[in-house]
Order: sequence, then structure tokens, then C-alpha cells
Amino acid sequence: MIEKERIIPRIILILQALLRRLPLNHPKLPMISEELGKRMAGFKGETALDYTLSFLDPKKYYILHDLRIPYKDSFFQIDTLLISTKFILNIEVKYLAGTAYFDPIFNQLIQTKDGIETALPDPTIQIKRQESQLISWLSKHGFPNIPIYSCVVMSNDRTIIKTSPDNKTLNKIVIHRHSLLDKVKYIGVSNRQENITPKDMKKIIRTLKRHHEEPNPSVLERYNITEGELLKGVICEACNHRPLVRKHGKWFCMNCNSENINAHIQAFKDYELLIGPTISNAELRRFLKINSSHVAKRLLQSLNLPTTGTNKGTQYILSFNDDQPKKTKQKNPPTI
Repeated sequence: MIEKERIIPRIILILQALLRRLPLNHPKLPMISEELGKRMAGFKGETALDYTLSFLDPKKYYILHDLRIPYKDSFFQIDTLLISTKFILNIEVKYLAGTAYFDPIFNQLIQTKDGIETALPDPTIQIKRQESQLISWLSKHGFPNIPIYSCVVMSNDRTIIKTSPDNKTLNKIVIHRHSLLDKVKYIGVSNRQENITPKDMKKIIRTLKRHHEEPNPSVLERYNITEGELLKGVICEACNHRPLVRKHGKWFCMNCNSENINAHIQAFKDYELLIGPTISNAELRRFLKINSSHVAKRLLQSLNLPTTGTNKGTQYILSFNDDQPKKTKQKNPPTI
């Protein structure tokens, strides 16, 4: 059973909004596009694992995706956590093309793609750290001991995994996606008895979900981009022209002549992602490039947004919950 769904990471939504709102000749555009590409590849790798996980018995295994748990003065993050009454499995997902060489001497992962070598942090070191942090966290919250395992799953089936001949234990830690079910089955057989009660398991799940904190990275600050550099106005969904003109309750594109009633909603989302979670009537007018405070008020009220303050001090709280991919119904696979 999936207890915490996998959703599009907020950093991806922010980067997409930033690319929409920067001029095509902006000097930071290539760097932002490169980061977005890498993060999209990572998310693709994580979602590729979901089909494999769907074969697990939902009555025996509980799944939490994308956990970010406070730990001491920082956080530890887990791509996917598989919890049962017998054991917990921490899964780190990597989506790499080409060859992945695990260097045990310098503790690095070397990716070779199209003849180019790139040094990456060794995920086997990362999962050991995550495992230690999770054990400490569970102990701190008074949960009984339960065996915790970790593995790195290469979700791109074409990735070639290599290491030195004397690194004989890597295949127990790093596996391809298609080997994950066998890994889970093997761990289950190795732990025949229940190590925690179903009640304790569900309490662990509730506590993890309660302590999870979504990241809210300040991308503008990281790239040293000011609000003044962002392109203002409502953007045409058909041709990306901006700004659209408001006419008779609709947005009209002067470039492709298309009309749209709700084109401003994406602009609201861009504002929340890039600038902040609240907006005033005046701030909305500046961002949408409209003059009428009455039109701005109608647009704000049409979304039924919660507010703080009164009169000219009214702030509308931007809250949107439809940025995530819609679930598609799949046939129930056999479970293990």
C-alpha cells in the first residue's frame, strides 16, 4: 500500500516556471535548463520504479516516497522507503545512461556516456548514511528495533554497472530495477518472524509522515536572479506569447488570436513558485500587467483563495493542489 505518493518535486516546478519567465537571451538560461534536465531525469528514474513496486503485496508492504525528515541540524532524504513488520528497506534510485563504474578506492561513481566521464557522489556511501540516520531517528522516537536494509536501484535497464574485481559485495547493494522484487523476497525469507507489530509499523508510518517537511528552495537567490528580471504578464498556452490582453472576461493573444478563460491561473502559480505564497491586488496587477483593480479583485476572488488582512492590506494566500500528475488506472499485477 502506498502511504505517501510520489509527486513532482517542487524544485522541478520552480525551474519550469523560471524558464517560462526569463528572456530567451538571459545568461543564466543554459544553467537552469541543464539543472532542470538532470532533475527531470532523476524523477523519471524514480517513477520508472513505481511499476516494479506495484507487484508487491499491498497488505504486506507499505511504501513512502520522497521523505525529508529533520535530523539534528539538517535533514535526511529518502527516495523510497519500504516498510513491513519484518524489515525496512531504504531504496535510493539512480537513473543513469551509459556505464556506471563504482570506484571503491576513491568512493565515487564514474558515469561514462558518449565517451565522456563524469564523477558523481557514491550512492552506496549515501545509503549507509541514510540507514544510520534512520536507525537513530527511530530509536529517538522510541520505536522497537527492526532490521533495516538499503540498496541502490538503477532504474534505467540499459545502465551497465561495473566495479573493480575485488569489490565483491557491490552486487548485494547495487541492483537493476528488474532485480528489486527478488531482493525484497530474499530479505523477507531471511527475516521469517515479525520484528514489530502491525500497530508499531503503522505508528512508524504516521510519525514519518507527520515529521516530513517539503523543501522550498530559493532558486532565484541561488542563481542570483532578481524579481525585476522576470517577464510579467499572462502567457499564451498555445504560442507562449506574452502578455495576453484581457477582453470581455477572456484572455486574448495578439499573436495567434487564441482565447482562454483561465490563462491567468498558470501566472498565479508562477508567482507562488518564484516570488512568494501571498499576493495583494496591487502585486497581481503588476505581475499580470493589468490596470484595473476591480478586474484583479475578480480574478483573485474567482479562485476562492484564503485571505489575511482587510481593505488595501488584504493578502491572498496562493494555494494550488493540482500540479501533480493524474493517476491512471492499471490492471492489478500478481503480488509477492
